[in-house]
Amino acid sequence: MLVLHQMHISGNCYKVRLLARQLGIPIALKDYGLHDGSTRTPEYTAKNPNGRVPMLELEDGRFLPESGAILWYLAEGTRFIPTDKWERAQMLNWMFFEQYSHEPYIAVARFWLAYKPKDELTAKAHLVPEWHTKGNAALGVMETHLKTHDWFAGNACSIADIALYGYTHCAADGGFDLARYPAVSRWLDRVAGQPGHVPMAERW
Repeated sequence: MLVLHQMHISGNCYKVRLLARQLGIPIALKDYGLHDGSTRTPEYTAKNPNGRVPMLELEDGRFLPESGAILWYLAEGTRFIPTDKWERAQMLNWMFFEQYSHEPYIAVARFWLAYKPKDELTAKAHLVPEWHTKGNAALGVMETHLKTHDWFAGNACSIADIALYGYTHCAADGGFDLARYPAVSRWLDRVAGQPGHVPMAERW
């Protein structure tokens, strides 16, 4: 069985769990602590030198890190990757956007404001306005697209939608007001309404 090395509150890890559930792929979960340094041990970094989660452990003993790569690996040949060349390129475009323009601000704000001890936040407090400015800019880009499209690539839910859903749906944890983005909110409802959807908090 595949093993997902993960932290349950991580949106990047949730993306993988969500896709696996929707595809009916059984995955065992191996959890790591948020603040205990367990992904920085020699044992872990021998498997993933970057010392991060998620990491997918294959049945043959190989290890695949990075949420986008894992999503592609699980979704290849399924309905979550468009067959049209242009639509696949658009899917990748939005996945790169998520990692470069979205996750560094929305996920980081959530981590520091919702999960870090308040005394540690003091050293980062000057960065909060930048996180919010750039995170809202990313949400604005999504809003513009979703005003005229139901999905981010083609006419169906793809791994671009899964990737962007991971941290967008819990952006309020980082101080973002999703009510400002009605098209994004409708899209969140569409993703949540897909067969096999599972909330982030649910365990199996």
